[in-house]
Amino acid sequence: MPFTLATWNINSVRLREPIVQKLLQEEGPDVLCLQECKSPVEKIPVEGFAALGYRHMVARGQKGYNGVAILSRLPIEDAGEQDFAALGHARHVAGRLENGVVIHNFYVPAGGDVPDRDVNEKFGQKLDYLTAMRDWFHADKPEKSVLVGDLNIAPREDDVWDHKKLLKVVSHTPVEVAHLAETQEAGGWIDITRRDIPEGKLYSWWSYRARDWDAADKGRRLDHVWATPDIAGAGHSSRILRDARGWEKPSDHAPVFATFDL
Repeated sequence: MPFTLATWNINSVRLREPIVQKLLQEEGPDVLCLQECKSPVEKIPVEGFAALGYRHMVARGQKGYNGVAILSRLPIEDAGEQDFAALGHARHVAGRLENGVVIHNFYVPAGGDVPDRDVNEKFGQKLDYLTAMRDWFHADKPEKSVLVGDLNIAPREDDVWDHKKLLKVVSHTPVEVAHLAETQEAGGWIDITRRDIPEGKLYSWWSYRARDWDAADKGRRLDHVWATPDIAGAGHSSRILRDARGWEKPSDHAPVFATFDL
């Protein structure tokens, strides 16, 4: 059962319902994982998505903050969630497709502005969240699984517009990159996007602060698609839909796609 999956930090699913529908209509992924939905589950506008064929959803939400949802036109069952680092945030949900593939949808804490946990509680929470993810994957090795989401870290030098300038900027600091690498290694996860697109600058996020984000192109690759080794070989056709960053009332993130022939 081949399926195409997309992951997108939507920055309010209700505010940006029109562009979610645009993506579903124009690109037609079988599964769309959304982060930062900023909505209780019962207020996610499921009727419009169902009318486009996306009749299945597993989600966790809260009012005004965080929130993760998996929309699917394929049957999918709720496979639970984890409250990593006991933050009490809606940052993870898992769904299981009929072919047995488990999809983990994550929204890792952004970490605030100062990369020092002694003066910035949010940065400490981010590191603790990643450590808890790592420990969970060590204890319960994932199989036949895909992990997607806004992991809020750009790990490689070519995942940011200027490696040296961003070494002390939250999302690209060495301590964050090391924590993400440990988390990836613990689960044996393979970065499908970079396996498919191994060379060159690659971004999925551009700040709202840039007057002309497209021309400045000061991006970061914060959104990821990983897979366990047993199914990673079935993944292909990775791409980032950069154009979506320029749609009307856009998110500051662009959707990331991959297809799996399973």
